[in-house]
Amino acid sequence: MGRAANQLRVARDLAPLPLSAYRSMAGAGARGMLSIAFGIKPDDEAFPVLREEFFDNYQRCIHEQTEVFAQVDELLSVLQRNSVRWGVVTNKASRFTDLIVQRLRLFDGASVVVSGDTTPHSKPHPAPLLEAATRLGMPPQACIYVGDDHRDILAGQAAGMGTVAALYGYLGQDATVTAWGADATIDFPLDLLKLLDLS
Repeated sequence: MGRAANQLRVARDLAPLPLSAYRSMAGAGARGMLSIAFGIKPDDEAFPVLREEFFDNYQRCIHEQTEVFAQVDELLSVLQRNSVRWGVVTNKASRFTDLIVQRLRLFDGASVVVSGDTTPHSKPHPAPLLEAATRLGMPPQACIYVGDDHRDILAGQAAGMGTVAALYGYLGQDATVTAWGADATIDFPLDLLKLLDLS
């Protein structure tokens, strides 16, 4: 995402920013990337055009410099060995989610993938999480939702799921995770196994 935002800057004769400059706003999508790259907000007149150009750039470079968090592969292997079904609920539009799922073997074991435009609402509304539970054939109360954004925890709570805040994630700028009210927090992906009694 940072690379896509930097392409916008370079096209306007501006120097690219360090990718680390974008990290804290990665969870905010185009809105976050454009706020870092140009200091603009969604109500700015230039925002819609920049957003569409950003989306096009992102779609073209979606797998360049993309890395999976350490321990995630091992976590998913353990879940699958123990027949624990897992999936993804993201606010990314399906045009991006589908590309990521197709190109990263990481998602081969996913039982469900719900994108930001799968339901009429995105997180923090509970609709995407409830859709995931329905597709899994499970009651929401039997599900745990892990996220690194306050909207994730709000959506999980509204859906009646257990919630876990992933402290290793992007978290957002000036995030006060203790105020989110998650049922638990984890410092690393494999910490989830302790919560599931699989460690």
